Amino acid sequence: MGTLYLVRHGQASFGADDYDQLSPLGQRQSVRLGEYLRWRHGDALRLDAVLTGTLRRQRQTWDGIAAGAGLAATPHTAWPGLNEYDSHALISAVHPAPLPKPDTPELYRQHFRLLRQGMAAWMAGQIEPAGMPSYADFRAGVVGALDHVRSLAGADGQVMIVSSGGPIATAVGHVLGTTPETTIELNLRIRNSAVTELHFNPKRYTLVTYNTLPHLDAPEYRDWVTYA
Repeated sequence: MGTLYLVRHGQASFGADDYDQLSPLGQRQSVRLGEYLRWRHGDALRLDAVLTGTLRRQRQTWDGIAAGAGLAATPHTAWPGLNEYDSHALISAVHPAPLPKPDTPELYRQHFRLLRQGMAAWMAGQIEPAGMPSYADFRAGVVGALDHVRSLAGADGQVMIVSSGGPIATAVGHVLGTTPETTIELNLRIRNSAVTELHFNPKRYTLVTYNTLPHLDAPEYRDWVTYA
């Protein structure tokens, strides 16, 4: 079987004017994942293909992984269907009034309550957030990436996708046939730089692991575990 690694980007700049930028910790998380992969697989480490979305935080995460793993020469393909949804557009579609920056615990919780509500309405086709595709088209972009991986990789191919919580949860939901509610829960639990592993053959994908952080499984990395 082939193996597909789905990696969520490192910590981005939540609450900043430009979220689409890895924080210093997000950069370290990415490099650390690459270092772990190099230690874990040694000379057997190879990636036959790498796909990322076109967002900066996704590309920066791959750059960090590649630097840590010694894979800087490995080319990657930009796949727009792996881009994240626009959380601000989703929230605005269900709460048009301006909101303060989520810089307190209560405002942070409010942000994710509204995001959950917006996601549910978007997935049900009840809202059309500004500048966003329908959920059916968003999902088709993710499924298209999965189909592409299966078509280009050999029977024992090793492929990595570096993306975001929404596309990764959508991919896992597609493989498992989950309800929209479960897909939302999967999405909101994904940690920064987490790895989800799928096996695949010409006919189907199988989930092996979800949302794992083996590269941060040591006391010195306890404070490196983040969600946003």
